[in-house]
Amino acid sequence: MAPHTSDRTAVPESNQFEQIEAAPNRRAFLAGLSTSSLAAMLGASIPYAANWPKGLAPVALGADEPVAPQSGEVGLLKSTKDGLTMMTDRPVCAETPPHLLDDTVTPTNRHFVRNNGLLPEAVIKGDATGWTLTIDGEVDKPLKLSIDQLKKDFEVITRQIVVECGGNGRAFYSPGTSGTQWTLGAVGCSKWTGVRLRDVLHAAGVKKTAVYTGHYGADEHLSRQPGKVAISRGVPIEKAMDENTLIAFAMNGEAIPALNGFPLRLIVPGWPGSCSQKWLTRVWVRNVKHDGHKMEAPSYSIPNRPVAPGEKVDHTDFVTITSMPVKSLITSPRTGIKLAAGKPVEIHGHAWAGDRVVTNLDVSMDFGQTWIAAELDKPVNPYAWQHWRVNIVPPVAGYYEVWARATDSNGVAQPPVSPGWNPKGYLNNIQHRIALFAS
Repeated sequence: MAPHTSDRTAVPESNQFEQIEAAPNRRAFLAGLSTSSLAAMLGASIPYAANWPKGLAPVALGADEPVAPQSGEVGLLKSTKDGLTMMTDRPVCAETPPHLLDDTVTPTNRHFVRNNGLLPEAVIKGDATGWTLTIDGEVDKPLKLSIDQLKKDFEVITRQIVVECGGNGRAFYSPGTSGTQWTLGAVGCSKWTGVRLRDVLHAAGVKKTAVYTGHYGADEHLSRQPGKVAISRGVPIEKAMDENTLIAFAMNGEAIPALNGFPLRLIVPGWPGSCSQKWLTRVWVRNVKHDGHKMEAPSYSIPNRPVAPGEKVDHTDFVTITSMPVKSLITSPRTGIKLAAGKPVEIHGHAWAGDRVVTNLDVSMDFGQTWIAAELDKPVNPYAWQHWRVNIVPPVAGYYEVWARATDSNGVAQPPVSPGWNPKGYLNNIQHRIALFAS
């Protein structure tokens, strides 16, 4: 099995864009309180208090909200996205609160943004005049293709595919790690239209010596130094040849927006979003593993062995992340809602599992002591997320938490706490929790 070399609440809505601020030590403080003290702070009894896991802080008190840097005005983000939480403005990074990911297909204006560099002016203006894609390296016939040629010369297909940042969930690791402090919302599952990368590679005549691809985009390095690359990732040739790996030019039936890769991007399903190069200009077929910027450890890599939290790891002991781990999201109801005790309420959301599929989705309302099986849909196509739903009944008035746990086709389930710590905070697939108040 390839290594998965592989929660958080929704934030309150106010204006279109929000910043999250929380005291760094609040989670530890709350986790140390007695259940009676927590009940007093919650203003409600805790019916399943006897099951409360030691050291767990309640979702409803904002214990899991991360510290996010202050950001300046980003006009493009404000004009094209709705309700996202801005994480950084240089580069632009913004995540989507879980309750805004309730749609079966993620709307373009609610798909997260994770950039590494600065957008060219032409991209911001939506001008693709003269845009070409180069396929070169270990091929018999190097190609330079316009977007019109891609559409004309190759079969155009549409797939609904999960794209997720490898650092989604980073904010939950303790001790904390460097990098954007994503909580749950650096994920989306939109419809992508384009051509198969493998069809284009076959047209170029991939040589037997090919082992890896290297991807390049038109974004500029933050320093604006000529020749310095913002990010250049790649994948093994076998993954490039997956029939669901796309060169995409449309998102949800329209041109891809600037922040999500206009006019051309890769969609490499099941693997970290960094592999899905945006503003794509070149695919370099290589006879060695690609060594572009952010292919080097510790970028998008995890230790090849379990490590102690906070441990320093030599760069030679890292392996590159491939398939993402099994995850789930509760998208409705929104965390913190009030409801009637003794009456059923539907809980629903999505689940996904990298290169695998989700086989089971269970929820708990008694802090993991018992679990209720949810109705789980099959994916509409490979690499799409799966929708699930279940009814629960809070028996008496009080404070409840609903936890969601997905299990993949290899029998691997989401853990109730953050999984093995790693220096860059990747692949956190902790169970999602929401708070409910019954009266």
